[in-house]
Amino acid sequence: MSGEEQGTFDALRTQLQQAAATFADGPDSLEGILLGIVDDVDRAVREPLEIFPVCHHSPASATAMARRLREKQPKVVYLELCEDMAPLLTELRNCRLPVAVQAFASEVEGFPADWAPLSVIAPITEASAEYQAIAYALDTPGVELVLVDRSSDHVFQWEPRDAATGEPADPDAPPAEEEAALHGDAVGVEIGDLRPRFAELEEHLLRHGRVRHWSEWWHQYVELPLGDSDHDTYRQVMLLIGSLFRRLAPGDPRRVRVDEDRERYMWTRMREHLAATGTDPGDCLYVCGAFHAASRVAEFGVHGADTFEISPPSATKWQHGLIPSSHAAIEAQFGLAGGSVSIAATVWTKNLKRTGVRPFRLAGQTGAKKTAAAARTTTARRTATAAVTGTSAAGGALDPAEAGADKLSGFLQRPPVLDRLDEAELLGWSVEIVRAARRNGYLASTADAIAVFETSILLAGMRDRARPTPYDFQDAAVTCIEKDSVPGRRDVRRLVEIMMGGDRTGQVGYDALPPLARDVHDRLAPLDMKLGQRGVQRALLDIAARPELQQCSDVLWMLRRLLPPGAARPIMGERRLGERAIQESWDLALGTHQRALIELGYEGVSIEQVLEQRLRRTAYGPHATAATVLETVEDATLYLRSRRLADELGTRALEVLASERGVDGAPEVLRRVRRLLAYYRTSEPVLPAWVESFVKAGYAHYCTLLPTAFTDDDATVRQVAATMGFLFGMESLALSLGCDRTQLELAVAQSHPEEPAKTALLWAAQVQLGHLSRAELRARCDDLLDNPLVVPAYPRYLSGLLHALEPVPQLADFVVEAVSNAFARLPDPVLLPWLPTLITTLRSDGAELAPLLIREAGRIFPGRLPALDAWVPPWRAEPSPRVLAQAGPAGGARGLALPAAHPATCDAVADLLGCEEAWATADPGPSGAELLIRHPDTAVALQELLAGSL
Repeated sequence: MSGEEQGTFDALRTQLQQAAATFADGPDSLEGILLGIVDDVDRAVREPLEIFPVCHHSPASATAMARRLREKQPKVVYLELCEDMAPLLTELRNCRLPVAVQAFASEVEGFPADWAPLSVIAPITEASAEYQAIAYALDTPGVELVLVDRSSDHVFQWEPRDAATGEPADPDAPPAEEEAALHGDAVGVEIGDLRPRFAELEEHLLRHGRVRHWSEWWHQYVELPLGDSDHDTYRQVMLLIGSLFRRLAPGDPRRVRVDEDRERYMWTRMREHLAATGTDPGDCLYVCGAFHAASRVAEFGVHGADTFEISPPSATKWQHGLIPSSHAAIEAQFGLAGGSVSIAATVWTKNLKRTGVRPFRLAGQTGAKKTAAAARTTTARRTATAAVTGTSAAGGALDPAEAGADKLSGFLQRPPVLDRLDEAELLGWSVEIVRAARRNGYLASTADAIAVFETSILLAGMRDRARPTPYDFQDAAVTCIEKDSVPGRRDVRRLVEIMMGGDRTGQVGYDALPPLARDVHDRLAPLDMKLGQRGVQRALLDIAARPELQQCSDVLWMLRRLLPPGAARPIMGERRLGERAIQESWDLALGTHQRALIELGYEGVSIEQVLEQRLRRTAYGPHATAATVLETVEDATLYLRSRRLADELGTRALEVLASERGVDGAPEVLRRVRRLLAYYRTSEPVLPAWVESFVKAGYAHYCTLLPTAFTDDDATVRQVAATMGFLFGMESLALSLGCDRTQLELAVAQSHPEEPAKTALLWAAQVQLGHLSRAELRARCDDLLDNPLVVPAYPRYLSGLLHALEPVPQLADFVVEAVSNAFARLPDPVLLPWLPTLITTLRSDGAELAPLLIREAGRIFPGRLPALDAWVPPWRAEPSPRVLAQAGPAGGARGLALPAAHPATCDAVADLLGCEEAWATADPGPSGAELLIRHPDTAVALQELLAGSL
């Protein structure tokens, strides 16, 4: 460093050396840190390529940036932003800020698969220095904007994902609303992340500054003093802060390495551009965070070392677009205090009015229109400011000799400027917050407005501030109005944030949307709705009267399948296989979920293509089950009406089923196979080949797994019942396709469950196969009730019988009988604890079985309460004896003569069949078919039916 260069900050160096000797009792590391900070500032100030240090979403930075751009009018602006995001910046003019530039990759190559999807976002607000630079460069002829920061791909190459998610949010902050989730889990990239990485330093600053959080400290001690400062003062102070935080940062090797690599990357890109274009560095402006502006890497500067090699990008294909952002989303992602970005927007507006700086806005940007009077007023203010500050209204510094002068010493020695109290402004705030509080359910009055006014002044005085800041006012409002409870959805702190500027939410314009999103808007145009508007809108579709709305219905159902819940919610109407609604009603919030719709555009050019890709991805995924693949078959048929895709996915379901080694998915498989079978049987002449193959393979597959499922402790009763339901429900179709029933009989014979519920299931299977009669099943249940050792476990047997209605619905009457006997004979200590289990079982696992059970009970039990006292259950009623014909007197025999002639043979057959009835007496009686005599009504009804048919 030459003597001339050292002369700029010699006085400051001397003062810092004396301070270090005084406070540290001699030269030590403190002196090295303090003098090193001055060296960093001096080095950055004397760099031929002007470095403009900024802090993200800082009104002071934005104001200084707008002023400097009009003074210097650089030909090239180098901006610290991912270089692959450059093509998107021109689309900002079609959006309402704040928005975020996003790089998105759904399929990754070169990164761990569990990282997918990859997402990098860079939020942009109007009160930010980067937007001022972008607007100047894009709307000024002959100016080139060059993004020099690492690409989105390098963001994930250099940092693990858990380390790239930004600073943690304030744990004491209130729960974020839906606007705070607009960025999702994307990695945030911003210009100027200026916050101390030394926890003790931040704690020290907050304690001595008498503030609660970092955003308030920055607002009080940096934003306000720098809001009216000249360019050199602003630049040197920001460099000082960046160097201080950099030198006091803890030595996290990974984070330090990433920061230094980013600086090497940016300086390498700038030197490459200067060499390729031959641009004079004096005509350029380098906009970067103050932390990176005080860099000490060897590659720093236009004459730095060319030793850094940029690694090639991975094979990942990145998609780029704009997504809506909000103040709350920015605060949540970057760990800022709630409301700080909204307050910054308010301060930005005040700075513009106070300084007369004319900001840059993209042509066509929402809010860019200004009246002629306002433009003349701004020009007059700018001229007056130029006359006072010594700058030219047309641009350019009037006194170049002062460039690089030591403004830092004067700033550090200058006492803080105490702004006088603006009583009108504070009084307006107090009245407005009381009005907002009353609208939100608070019992606030004029007395509360006065209390807020006085408390704000009191808090500012306790914190050595003559003028209350928005943070002082916020604390005063919470103290005086909120008191004990929050009657509405918003607390007072949130109301203050809204009053100070609100949580502005951006919107991406139609022209800046990806093709898929524009296609969705075009296809929903017949609804005559403002789809970009935030909030919920009701759409009524009378498809019967307007058939063209059927296409809108198809789009809405696919959006419901693809977008998050709430984006498209059906109120009336449903879509099932084989059914079509003639009227539908929807609640649409596509404007609120615009980010999700935009990200669909990264996956394809139409929602049909995206849905097909997702169905295939689900079906061929590593965690796919037969049930999930069958669900994709149903969705392909329901939403896409694609027989080709359904057949392909159905074949995949067959492959997945053959690889499963358990019955975990049997209930879902059974439910979906039944639904698909019912659809294909009613809509197509023959079943698809994959359905027949699935039934055959499933029959053999579940026959093999059934004995193991009965004894497996991990297999639930519902899963075993569903397995049996598949076997018995698909048995007729499987046998017609060539399956052997012996497989099922062997599987049941090899099953030996030990759990009572599964034992009852096995009994039901044996009844269905004919290996167990109902009388024997009834006797087993009676034996269980008669055994006092088994009575406590009887409800578990009943649970098994309830689940048995899935495979054997014919047992519904017997289940009613078994449950009735349980209520009649079980003791209360056993019955009462079991009742909740019975109810929860029917509600969770047997919702589709409850109607069958209720219908059967309604058929058996009397319909009137008075008849209940005299009612006798059919299973307890004495059966009427059926008598066999016996030989009567000669010539008077009735019935069949053969049994009477050979009674021994008849007795033997009766014993074989289990008949214990006695022989009929010789009393004369009617001859002929006795059934017709006992039940004449049936014969009469049959006669009338036959007569009517003739």
